[in-house]
Amino acid sequence: MTESLKKHIREYINISDEKLNKYCDAFKLRKIKKKDFLLQEGNICEFEGFVVNGCFKVSHTDQNAAEQILYFGIENWWISDIDSFINRIPSKLNIQALEDSEILLISKEDKEKFYTEIPEVERLMRLKFQMSIIALQRRIINNLSKPSDERYVEFLKEYPEIASRLTNIQIAAYLGVTPEFISRIRRKITENK
Repeated sequence: MTESLKKHIREYINISDEKLNKYCDAFKLRKIKKKDFLLQEGNICEFEGFVVNGCFKVSHTDQNAAEQILYFGIENWWISDIDSFINRIPSKLNIQALEDSEILLISKEDKEKFYTEIPEVERLMRLKFQMSIIALQRRIINNLSKPSDERYVEFLKEYPEIASRLTNIQIAAYLGVTPEFISRIRRKITENK
């Protein structure tokens, strides 16, 4: 099960087989059924996870019980509540499987140990964090400066492999619009083809 993780890591860093195997052996495989939670709000996030297969949503429920999806995680993506994981505080997020899924999990203790023992791991995670911050920055700018229909079209172009696996409700919760808006824009796109 760690073969996809090893392949992913080698795309970002040069690392010996011995070090790579040692690092990947620290991950534990967990199978999650569709609709089950990997993390629920109020619990401390004890992991960073690498999605082997399946699809997850990382979300927050606001004071009006409306779900806001921060991001989705599919194959070869990393998921976690980084604030809870690093600062050991109760999570404000839920991580739920949208499909039957498999994920490799590593604990904070193991991760910190490997930062010291295998410097390449620290480089890998620095690169992954930089990419995450760039994606977050772009998302914030888009949400602040682009109309909803443009954001929807960009989401479809940027993440076609995710969009095809989601419902209108899930896409709406990610974009901050209503499911009815998604239905209207889909109809409009279909009519214009």
